[in-house]
Amino acid sequence: MIRGQEWHGRGVSLFAWTNEPDDSRQPPLISRHGDRVIGLNGHLADPADVAALPDDSVGGCFSAWFARDGELGASTAINRVCPVFHAETPELHVVGSRALLVHLAARPDDRIEHDVLALQSMVRQGFFLSDETPYKGVSALRPSSRLVVRDGVRAITETPLPEAAPAPTSARHKRAAIGELADALLATVAPLRDLGEPVNLALTGGRDTRILAALLHAAGVPFRTTTNGLDTHPDVILARMIAERLGVEHTVIAPPQTAAKDAVLVEHPRSRAWETLRTCEGMTSAYESIVSYLPYSGKPTMSGQSGETLRAGSLNLLQSDLSDKALLRRIDTTFRKDAKLFTAEANEHARELAEPWLARPNRLETLDHLYIWYKVGRWQASARAGSLRRGDPVRPFLDNRVVRAALSLDQGWRLSEEVIYTLILRFAPKLRDVPIEGKPWRFTEGAAPQRRFPWPGRRPGPPPHLPTTRTGGGWSWRTSPGPALTDVLREQVLGSLDALAPIVEPDEVRALFADPVVRKPAQAWHLYTVSTLLTGLYPGKAPEDLPQITVSRPDPGR
Repeated sequence: MIRGQEWHGRGVSLFAWTNEPDDSRQPPLISRHGDRVIGLNGHLADPADVAALPDDSVGGCFSAWFARDGELGASTAINRVCPVFHAETPELHVVGSRALLVHLAARPDDRIEHDVLALQSMVRQGFFLSDETPYKGVSALRPSSRLVVRDGVRAITETPLPEAAPAPTSARHKRAAIGELADALLATVAPLRDLGEPVNLALTGGRDTRILAALLHAAGVPFRTTTNGLDTHPDVILARMIAERLGVEHTVIAPPQTAAKDAVLVEHPRSRAWETLRTCEGMTSAYESIVSYLPYSGKPTMSGQSGETLRAGSLNLLQSDLSDKALLRRIDTTFRKDAKLFTAEANEHARELAEPWLARPNRLETLDHLYIWYKVGRWQASARAGSLRRGDPVRPFLDNRVVRAALSLDQGWRLSEEVIYTLILRFAPKLRDVPIEGKPWRFTEGAAPQRRFPWPGRRPGPPPHLPTTRTGGGWSWRTSPGPALTDVLREQVLGSLDALAPIVEPDEVRALFADPVVRKPAQAWHLYTVSTLLTGLYPGKAPEDLPQITVSRPDPGR
């Protein structure tokens, strides 16, 4: 079911739609406040804060629209995970939460015009490393930004991301520094106490779901936990220990026990690409597994998505070498990888996008902010559109206040994982002796290679970690696509090289697909996604009667 609301004033109209069945979760789609109306995409930690929008201090995961006679505005939160797209024509200013809708509303006809050069980062990384979109004239509003149109004149203002304070050097200063982040986390889950049913937390043995269990426990929110895996897996063992110590229900969902398969049948890439383009509007690669449609459910769920925010972001976490040279190389590679594949114009465009980030002196901060701007603000903002069709779970790590408080803490300190570890013990001291799954806590390993963390000795550390179990024999058709699937990808991409020619070198693309099984399947899928976008797969009717593809195991019988 789709519901809608609209408001019309002098020179301004505001339209809103939702698949939520009612307004039981406040505030409503559009609400009136004096002489203006406010529309909300997402949710607020405290619904009463809607009257304060747009305001950088409001908690929640949202973007906001506001209007009155002669005025229209929109604003993003600090990570823009609820996006705002905008376009301008001589007659109209169009602002919305869906890029293609903004593009079509701004055009005098129903023809789609793509920004091909902007798609170079989609081919490189599978998401956008800029404020561009696939559609000519449509841009994404930056993090913590406000767009206002008054009597036909547009102005955009931006609040810079917080500059982190130096790492604290005493236990007292550490407690004080973490306090704001702890309070922000507690505020995100406080409304869940009154839902009338427990939150379902997908719990593992790792860091990011552990802090959520501790957080819900500290906030007095009723919750239960589920873990996928066999009883012997560290995730299950540790999740059971956590649930026992916190006194909550724990359910183990064992994977189906089936005979080993030497081949699987997978969806035809064209069908997969159509659904990805429909859901993510050409801003996420079909290499990703987008959550499929199910009817909307208001049941409260939670997972550890985006927990890297508390640990200085995934780009920093990828680094074992924290030297300036290595961090600079990571920044450059993020924007300009696989340069041989791309045209000179595409590489120059990537260089221009990378330049301001490469010029920043604090490399850890740069990678931290890149994670927020692009990994969260473009990749997750696009990819999570699939799951939002099913519901809108509370994501504490995406909360505006939480992210702001986290970014205010020294990147090196957060990267050491002492911050998240301290928060867990602050919320649930009972978890002190529960090991962590995977790698040890970083701060217990001493100095990272080629860089020291600037804080003194501390109390006895956590118990030894529990290494990840190697199950053996696992394989993925996405990373081992086999010859039949490679043939389908190759046929589409090589058959549409004219459309791709402004951004990739045809001979390099042919070389990529020269082997019977493509050696870089992720990049092949990125090319396939962009190729189908540019050749008009969507908008259009969903593909029908396409055969499934057999993907054989690369090492049958193992």
